[in-house]
Amino acid sequence: MPGLLLKILGAAAIGITAFALAGGNASAADLSSKDKKFMTDAAEAGQTEIKASKIALEKNRSPAVKDFAETMVGDHTTVADELAKLAASKNVKLPDGPSTMQNAKIAILSKLDGATFDKQYASIIGISAHEDAVKLFQDAATNAKDPDVKQFAAKTLPGLQHHLEMAKRLKAATDGEK
Repeated sequence: MPGLLLKILGAAAIGITAFALAGGNASAADLSSKDKKFMTDAAEAGQTEIKASKIALEKNRSPAVKDFAETMVGDHTTVADELAKLAASKNVKLPDGPSTMQNAKIAILSKLDGATFDKQYASIIGISAHEDAVKLFQDAATNAKDPDVKQFAAKTLPGLQHHLEMAKRLKAATDGEK
């Protein structure tokens, strides 16, 4: 009888250890494809903002564009760092830069100068990109399955909404440029 009890306890210990080890990777395995896609899309959107805003820091004509671009680089770099930590904890590999489509928009912007650049930057990166980002983060804040992903989206959303409001004011200011 003691031998049988030892075998049962040994098997239970092995089972518990295997369960615990598998549980260490459960967050990555259990992450929904929609949550993974959100993280990928969010990373690409953030990299787009950073890359385009760095160009704006070099090409701007308007002090308002420079101020907006500085804010975008700082804020989106902070969010990108937070997203990278979240992705690492979920074993999700994030893209290193914007999507092909986003890179095409950045390439178009980079060929512009002066007031034309300022207006298009305000429109494409300021308003359009932030409208897309707000929709993306609203959806994840409401519908993400993973609580950490949901919390990240909900925490980040107000900042993106604020950026959109800033972009609308910037667009109005750049529309007045000649």
